This record gives sequence, structure tokens and C-alpha cells, in this order.
Amino acid sequence: MIIQEEKVEIVEDEKPKALQKMNEPNSKNKKPKHTLFYVLIFFISLLLILLIIFGSFAIYNISNNDKIAKGIKIYGIDVSGKTKAEALIAVSEKFDSIKNTDIKLVSKDYETAINPTEINLSFDIKSAINYAFSIGKSGKLFKDNYKIFNTMINEVNITPSYSLDEKLLISTLDKMSKDLPNTVVESSYYIEKSNLIITKGTDGYIVDSAKTSTDIKNKIKDFSYLSSPIQISLINKKPKEIDIDKIYNEVHKEAKDAYYTTNPYAVYPSENGVDFKISLAEAKQKVASSDKECKIPLKTVYPKVTTNKIGKKAFPDLLGSFSTNYVNNPSRTTNLKLAANKINGTVLLPGETFSYNKVVGERTIAAGYKNAAIYQNGEVVDGLGGGICQISTTLFNAALFANLDIVELHNHQFVPSYVGAGRDATVAYGSKDFKFKNSRKYAIKLECSVSGGVAKFKIYGVKEDPEYDIKVNASIISQSSTYTKSVTYRTLSLNGKTVSKEKIYTCTYKRH
Repeated sequence: MIIQEEKVEIVEDEKPKALQKMNEPNSKNKKPKHTLFYVLIFFISLLLILLIIFGSFAIYNISNNDKIAKGIKIYGIDVSGKTKAEALIAVSEKFDSIKNTDIKLVSKDYETAINPTEINLSFDIKSAINYAFSIGKSGKLFKDNYKIFNTMINEVNITPSYSLDEKLLISTLDKMSKDLPNTVVESSYYIEKSNLIITKGTDGYIVDSAKTSTDIKNKIKDFSYLSSPIQISLINKKPKEIDIDKIYNEVHKEAKDAYYTTNPYAVYPSENGVDFKISLAEAKQKVASSDKECKIPLKTVYPKVTTNKIGKKAFPDLLGSFSTNYVNNPSRTTNLKLAANKINGTVLLPGETFSYNKVVGERTIAAGYKNAAIYQNGEVVDGLGGGICQISTTLFNAALFANLDIVELHNHQFVPSYVGAGRDATVAYGSKDFKFKNSRKYAIKLECSVSGGVAKFKIYGVKEDPEYDIKVNASIISQSSTYTKSVTYRTLSLNGKTVSKEKIYTCTYKRH
């Protein structure tokens, strides 16, 4: 071999140099045959390796088609190799905790919080899981294998999207303004007895709801609100100017006359009106010259036709009545008449409740009441307003016969002389009241008279269909040397047949 190579070299040397160059192969363009072979082997091997790798990924993908690929997290929670259901359980537990974590807000020394439920905050966990599940499952072999390989090397962390009620968020932030320690104080007014009191506001701050809302949404998006409170943005604000014209329109009220209609039947009660006692110009001057508070006098404007003056045509039917006899004692009679006059003409609309103490008022010397016999601590003594319980008792029985609901009822310490046991209703201003409700379909009117030794109540209205016959029965159920006990019933009947029997109350009295 060596010799032959030398011969070749010798022959090539004997040739002319020009011819030698022409026959000499180009060393730059021509590669040895064994080098090409090795390159080919390399590429074939690489291809086989890649095919094996891609094949392995394809087999893995097919065998795990119901599971999430490796290296995928949802807000830091590893869901690799989990089914959708398993991932939902794992992620939901974390996000249930997040949804119950308050969104903390601060402004200098003021701290508050919004619970996520107040603004309907929710995270779209299912969409995040569906996206995690879809990685590597597009149906394109090379693309899916690349995705799976990439998630194994470079982890993918998916952040779920969220939603909230922006109107609720803004409304919640707006309400925070009034709780700020340095909040703006708006001018305000209120009515106290016969005066309109206007208080001037002061400068302060309110929550910049738009800016704070944006900050909150950004903090929710990256979950940074879980680790640190959110700063409340504030706006410096001056109170609104006092608008006397606007206040007047809100306070001023025209008086309304009472009236009624017959088809359909309805009673419309009178209403008192309200007006400034001074002119608008004077009111504006008072506000302008005042420092912090301004007082504007008011007056009541009365209707021409009050409810108790509508007339009997509006209340054509007698629904119930009752009378009691009284002893002609001047002081006691005065008290009876004062109380009766307060009640006389009272109209109750359907559903309204009558309060004896509210209508009659406190029994005082200024109101004209006299000292007369009353029960006190088991004894009969003189007391201011003595005797007016006879008026409440008479009204109680009239209300029973008019088939009205009894709301509050108290019996005397001793059985009174003007009615039997179980038929009385005592009152004491500030502690014991007699109340009943107009439980009928239409308005009723109370008429009361005290004259000639007789106190009488009549209740008028419109009869209903059906209108029941009413009986009231009170009987003693037990008695001893120290007490008497009775029970009272009201029985409703129609065409001679009992419809219902109602127990009104059970009473226990001391014996003299």
C-alpha cells in the first residue's frame, strides 16, 4: 500500500504543473466520503431520538388525556396530574378562604374593611381549570408535545379572572365618607316643636370612590390586597350652600280638608299644614347672619273641614254603643267631660290603632283636671283626673260590640261600681293604656257624651257583609275572701248560629 501510494505520487510529479492543477480535485468543495457517512448517521440518530421523545410525549398525552399536564399551577396551587374535578376541589378550598378574607382599607388613623360578599366578588376558577386542562390537548401532535415539554421545564402559573359588582363597590365606598374622622359635614335641618333649626356644615373630606375603586380592582387582580391594606383616596370638599327655597319647599305643606266618597266608600282625613312664620326674605337674612345654627319659627295651618266634622252621612251605621252611669260629683264630672271631649269625633281609618293616653293626653291641672276618687295601693284616695277610667271602660265595651280588635287592656284593682267584673278598662298615663284597632274594612267615628249622670259612647261606620250579632259575657270563675277572678268572652253569631267565641281577657280583683 505504501509503495503504491509512492508510485502515484511519482507519476503525479512527472506531469506538467499546469496539467497537475487541472487534474487535482478541489479540496475546498469535496469532502471525504467517510465524513458524509458520519453526518448522515448523526442526523438519523437525532431524528430517531426526537421521534422517540415525541412518541413518548404522544403516548403520555394519550394515556393522561383526562388529566392536567405536569408543571401547571393555579395561583400557586399545583394541579399537575389532576383531573378537572380533583383540581376544582384543590383550588376551591384555597379560594373559599380568599373570598372570606376582608379587603382592608386605611387612611391615616382610619381603618375599615369590605367583605367580598358585600360587592359580590367571585373568581372564575372553572375557566382557569379548563384553560389548565387544555394545555397540550389541541389535537396537533408536535404543538401539544412542545407545550407539554415546555410546562415541564418552565412552570405555568395561571391567575383566575375575577368579577364584582362595581355599583355596589362605589356605593360601599360612598357610605364610608360619613365615617371618616375628618369627613365633610353637610348643612342640615330638623323641626323641633314650632321651630325649624338649620345647622351650617363644615369643610372636610370624602372618599374618592372612583380612584379607590380602581385601586381595589388592581389589588384584587394581583391578590396583593391579601398581604397589605389598600390606601383610601380622599377628596377635600366644602359643604353645599344652604338653599332656603329648597328647604321651604320640603317643609311647607298645604292644609287638606277632610272628605269622603260613597262609590267606592272611602274617608279621606284632614291634614294640618305647615308654613314659615316669617317671609322667605327674612329667613334668608337670618341664615346669612347666623354663625353655626339658625332658628326659623313655624306655624300650623289648619284645614277648613276637619275629619270629625265630615258629618254623619260619611258614617251612616251605628256599629256599637255602651253607656255607664256616674254619680254627680262636680270634680269627677269635670274629669269625665274633659276626657270625653278629647275623644269625641275621633275618626279611625282601617288598620289604625286608638290609644286612650295619646288622645286624652296627660291629666294635669293645666289641662283643667280636678282631684277625685281613684284607686291607689289598694285604697280609695283623691287623685288628679279621678274618674276618667269610667270613660275608658265605656269605650272598651262599645269597641267590643262594634267587633273591633282589643290591643291593650288592664283591669282595676277592685271591681268598679259602674260595671261588673270583667267589663272594665283602667288607664294610668305613662304606664297603663287602653288600645283598640279599627279592624273593619271602613273608617269609623267615635261619639261620646257625658250628661245627666250618663256617659255614653257610640261608634259609627258602614256595615259590612256579613255583619254579625255580638254578645259579650263576663262571668266570675273563682272567688275567695281576698280576690275575685273573672273571664270575658265575645261571641259572634249569624242568623242565630254561633260563628266564633273569643276570649277577651281574664281578670283578678282584690276584694274590699
